[in-house]
Amino acid sequence: MKITCVIPAWNEEKNIAKVIADVRPYVDEVVVIDDCSQDKTSELATAAGATVFRHPINRGQGAALQTGNDYALSEGADIIVHFDADDQFLSSEIKDMVAPIISGQADIVFGSRFLGKKANLPFVKRIIIMPLAHIFTRLILGIRLSDPQNGFRAMSRSAAESIRIGNREMAHNSEIQIEAFRQRLRIAEVPITVVYHHFGQKLSGGFKVARDLLIHKIIK
Repeated sequence: MKITCVIPAWNEEKNIAKVIADVRPYVDEVVVIDDCSQDKTSELATAAGATVFRHPINRGQGAALQTGNDYALSEGADIIVHFDADDQFLSSEIKDMVAPIISGQADIVFGSRFLGKKANLPFVKRIIIMPLAHIFTRLILGIRLSDPQNGFRAMSRSAAESIRIGNREMAHNSEIQIEAFRQRLRIAEVPITVVYHHFGQKLSGGFKVARDLLIHKIIK
């Protein structure tokens, strides 16, 4: 069973080599999508042993993930893992994420910061952004998961084929969840560890995600 890890990256020269080295023992191939970085992300990712694709313009994280999914599927991936390039996740938890798919219990697995493991959430995110996100996703979008915005997930081949990421920016996280519920895929959640090294998310970013998701819901 081939497991491919897709890592979207933008100006991650400080972290990318370490992240790739950490991930490689747990997967069969690491694919980095350099979303038009202005630094040495591509060169360092290639040197670290990843398959690297570079967007000629910055298209956003959602678009980078879809590029990675398309490549992984074309190369026969059975499971696709989405993993961030900023060294917030623990690569050792990849085995926990893929286990429900390997055992045939799930089609798609979402990591959650709210099921008991460590997640040093920034104050604004913990007190304001995440509670509002939970309310929005449950009442407006009908998503009943413990973590509405998390980039660590695993998808079976059939799930990756059926979910095409349309939102190019940060709303893609919830978009994938929406599609998983809409298509009645078998869904699992797995507790993950998240260690924040910088705290840059603003409340305005959350409103932009909500706007993009509402547009997506109306179009659908």
